[in-house]
Amino acid sequence: MVAQITDIKRIRLESDFKPSMKSLLRIFRVLTENGAKGKTQLSQDTHLNYSRLAKHVLWMEKKGLAKSTIKDNKINVVLTKSGQEFSYTIAETV
Repeated sequence: MVAQITDIKRIRLESDFKPSMKSLLRIFRVLTENGAKGKTQLSQDTHLNYSRLAKHVLWMEKKGLAKSTIKDNKINVVLTKSGQEFSYTIAETV
């Protein structure tokens, strides 16, 4: 069963949170190359600690670039259509 996460209470973004471009590039690269990933595996693949990754993923969700779903008791992160387009755009410029 797949359910979309709509209320994330544990992780809150400070209003002045500014994501690291380096971290975003890592996240976009891994998700583009491998598709949906569990947050723990994504944290390992991007070499980011879980807390930092979670803040970046939440920022991406608020911008409509990613969404999180629960499947088999795992939180999976996947790029939205806008996220895929953004990923291809930044990949061409970097």
